Amino acid sequence: MDNIIYTLAVNAIPFLFAITLHEAAHGYAARVFGDRTAEMMGRISLNPIRHIDWIGTVALPAVFIAIQSPFLFGWAKPVPVNMRNLRHPKRDMIWVAAAGPMANLAMGILWALLLRFAGESRSIVAIANSGVEWNLMLMLFNLLPILPLDGGRILTGLLPGPLAYKFSRLEPFGFFIVVALMAVPGLLNTIMGPPRALAYDFFRAIAGV
Repeated sequence: MDNIIYTLAVNAIPFLFAITLHEAAHGYAARVFGDRTAEMMGRISLNPIRHIDWIGTVALPAVFIAIQSPFLFGWAKPVPVNMRNLRHPKRDMIWVAAAGPMANLAMGILWALLLRFAGESRSIVAIANSGVEWNLMLMLFNLLPILPLDGGRILTGLLPGPLAYKFSRLEPFGFFIVVALMAVPGLLNTIMGPPRALAYDFFRAIAGV
């Protein structure tokens, strides 16, 4: 029990920062490109309470941590974006979608730098490692080219009009595709394994490990 409590404590702050800044970055990017929907709803905020989804932010990550799953996963409430308010909707949505994973990349780098200078403090090392891991997983998972994930939004913006329209029609099935990827043992890890190893080497180099 004590070990589970310690593990939850080590993961809580990095995970909350990871999802909060991810969602706030989407809202901030949308405002930059002309859509103030997220701002008016108070979602460009570093207050995690504004972004919490009780299943994706609290229950599911706690289960993964408690069972010591090698794969960490969770989500926050999606930031609302009205594409019609963007100055160049198709192009600007690429940047709005990319802002979340880029925020995770930046946070991963900061946690890696903290790890580099953490010294002998076991608690700080554990928290910094958790910060790298959560941001790495959230970044890579959200970049999967599946709607409504960020990678799907980016791909939609990059595809020519007719193909983008056909691809966008798959969005209602996106949730079921994600569930299927998670349900098949080892499948998601197989897909994300190579980019995860590459990205982890990058963070390890920054951390000087």
